[in-house]
Amino acid sequence: MTGGPKEKRVSTVIDRARFDAVIFDMDGVVTDTARVHMEAWKRLFDDFLRSRAEHSEESFRPFTDADYQRYVDGKLRQDGVRSFLASRGIAPDEGSADDPPEAGTVRGLGNAKNAYFLELLASQGAGSFPHAVDLVRRLQEARIATAIISASRNAKAVLASAGVLDLFAVRVDGVVAAELGLPGKPDPAVFLEAADRLGVPPDRAVVVEDAQAGVAAGRAGGFGLVIGVDRGDESEELRARGAHVVVADLSQVQLTDEGRRRDDE
Repeated sequence: MTGGPKEKRVSTVIDRARFDAVIFDMDGVVTDTARVHMEAWKRLFDDFLRSRAEHSEESFRPFTDADYQRYVDGKLRQDGVRSFLASRGIAPDEGSADDPPEAGTVRGLGNAKNAYFLELLASQGAGSFPHAVDLVRRLQEARIATAIISASRNAKAVLASAGVLDLFAVRVDGVVAAELGLPGKPDPAVFLEAADRLGVPPDRAVVVEDAQAGVAAGRAGGFGLVIGVDRGDESEELRARGAHVVVADLSQVQLTDEGRRRDDE
């Protein structure tokens, strides 16, 4: 028999005796924007690959959900362009910051993806995941510090569109990463910067991520607990890349004072 009680089972707990902070990824964890990103990336890469096929002997193979999860999700825009195209044996020139899409450069393609994303965000908006928002508020009520990270330079606009801009006092996004010269995931730099701004060492902090590159970054950064959120069908991949535990939804994450109670006994 399936469903019911098994789906509501608590998968993991955050013990206040062990952890002082929780750092959340934005896209796909707090905000429901993964579909918007996926649509923008697919439009970009399908147009690019179709054009190459029309002007060469290459066959057209469209960009897939699996490509998004493996090569793009959670990464800086230009890293995503490089990573996916490398998987197809394509190594475009870097180009310059103001390159148009037709230049076929990393920066030109990245600019096009950003334009597509902003167009889709304006027309569709962004939502938030209620259980994620509830967990953040429960953590804050328990005086566990929280922060949000994102590879996107559009994080502020996304959070505002989803109605959760004021939920986090600490935000390390693509703008901050560019200002500080922080490398993108799977490098843990953005998570470490967020922990530093919270005044918490990594081993006393939790990372919550839905991207394979993100859980790898959390594990590489020495964070005490890396929670993978599997909103699709990639729990094995998330564990393989570094998640200590994988949940289907953040309603499965609970808080406890168990460690503190033991210390008081």
